Amino acid sequence: MRYPMAIEMGTDDTAYGVAVPDLPGVFSAGDTVDEAMAQAEEAIMLGLEGYAERGEAFPKASSLQALIKAPEYAGWIWTMVNVDL
Repeated sequence: MRYPMAIEMGTDDTAYGVAVPDLPGVFSAGDTVDEAMAQAEEAIMLGLEGYAERGEAFPKASSLQALIKAPEYAGWIWTMVNVDL
């Protein structure tokens, strides 16, 4: 399954942030984009493990087109992460 990830660009003073809108509570940060994305992949797996442990179905991935228009992510950069379920 492919989940959209939103990347908030960092600065010299702030970390890069990554959010996975389809997985509430799954987010990460890092001093570089690569670090933030690697942390996000780990956070996704932990989040999905929680769903599995509770016996809940994994959330379906939203349309990237719909998320791009969400005001809370204005100015963020989008990518997709492939998760091997």
